[in-house]
Amino acid sequence: MNQLQLFLPCAAGVEDFLAQEVHGLTGLAGDDLMASRGGVFVRGSWRDAMKLNLYSRLAQRVLIELAHAPYRSENDLYAIASGVAWEIWFTPQQTFKIETTAQHSPLTSLNFATLRIKDAIADRFRAKAHGVRPSIETQRPDVRVFAHLTTDSCTLYIDTSGEPLFKRGWRQDTGDAPLKETLAAAMLAASGWWNPETGAVSAAPLYDPCCGSGTIAIEAAQIGLGIPAGALRRFGFEKLLPFQPHVWESIQNEAADQPATVSPPIFGSDVSHRMVDFAERNAERAGVAEAIQFRGGDALQRMPPEGAPQGGVIVLNPPYGERIEVGGVARIGAREQAATEDGGEFFSQLASHWKKNYAGWTAWMLTPDLQLPKRMRLKESRRVPMWNGPIECRLFRFDMVAGSARAPRP
Repeated sequence: MNQLQLFLPCAAGVEDFLAQEVHGLTGLAGDDLMASRGGVFVRGSWRDAMKLNLYSRLAQRVLIELAHAPYRSENDLYAIASGVAWEIWFTPQQTFKIETTAQHSPLTSLNFATLRIKDAIADRFRAKAHGVRPSIETQRPDVRVFAHLTTDSCTLYIDTSGEPLFKRGWRQDTGDAPLKETLAAAMLAASGWWNPETGAVSAAPLYDPCCGSGTIAIEAAQIGLGIPAGALRRFGFEKLLPFQPHVWESIQNEAADQPATVSPPIFGSDVSHRMVDFAERNAERAGVAEAIQFRGGDALQRMPPEGAPQGGVIVLNPPYGERIEVGGVARIGAREQAATEDGGEFFSQLASHWKKNYAGWTAWMLTPDLQLPKRMRLKESRRVPMWNGPIECRLFRFDMVAGSARAPRP
């Protein structure tokens, strides 16, 4: 178990940040750590897999590659899956689930492809365990198997995470279309407030004026206080046969023995007092209630947080497009905005408010609207491509200076 091929999927645009984080956590580099589209390949140990599950804030899962081979038909998939020693990973008394994804696969039915892989696993267990085979469970399986098909190759993985890693275990109160914790961490990394390789955070105050249920602020506070991302949850590897409780306990003890750190000032506000209540309850469960100041208030009226008048970092994911459509109507600022409206007035007024009252601050805003700088009448100093689920976005950086950031028209 010391030479495993791991794959850590992540949101598109986050791969380099994830590679930095993995290097910082494991020390792996060179051929043992390679970023690719949609994730990072890691040549590591079983202990590395457990440690990455506990600490990684950017990975969606930690998968172990068990097979990679060419295929042309569903029968080829059966043969590939039959050649995997599934019996060293789980028992026929456990349940399992197969999830299949594909890019340009020539096969006409992913359901049939999944069925053939399932048949291969079941038949191998029957042969090895005197007719006994594991059962399929789609809701809460003991074991998850992932199959990925390209034009001509099939890769089979066994999952060590269980629930996706963005499920940290603290968020129980949410609004519509909440931001995933992994993407919040990616925004903090891209902004430079958090260095995923060293774990260091900026001394600058952090403020989210559209905090919703508190995801960005809570993620930042856990980073600042040195709380591992997965400290409050369980993992899929705990049900796999290679799992050794004493090894896992030593990794947890190492995390607990890390010296306490002090988080920079972190603030969050939202026009909805209901969402502020949600954020405060989530922060309590996450163990960071004392590190964050949440307030209710219109983003167009909130002044710089008390104790941070000289500058800081604003990071926000305001309601937009598909997010607005979830509820039909979203409140941003103190205004109701229908899904068909572009929010231009709100964003231009927000920019004016920031330029007047937040000189010296740097704002980072995630949006799918490439015209947002134009709507805000600001010139971005950086744009970082980043995907919010299926939505292609940009993380824009705006440097706040007093007055207009655009030259006057002749």
